[in-house]
Amino acid sequence: MEKQDLVKKYQSHKNDTGSTDVQVALLTEKILELAKHLKKHNKDQDSRRGLLMMVGKRRRLLNYLKKNEVKKYEKLIKDLGLKK
Repeated sequence: MEKQDLVKKYQSHKNDTGSTDVQVALLTEKILELAKHLKKHNKDQDSRRGLLMMVGKRRRLLNYLKKNEVKKYEKLIKDLGLKK
């Protein structure tokens, strides 16, 4: 999915590009692409570190969402196909 499509799908209003939902969706897309890259180039340690940092950031954003807006969190987890 393209970045604009993801933003449109998860934004809460017309100019929303930085809400937690949008950030999590964009990070998930980047993580999937980087994981695919690392399957082919398994010795690329710099990319692996970037991947781990992205996963950590996504986890922190999801924890924030779970703490403050449980319904949004559950919908987002289900929609993106992530584990709880």
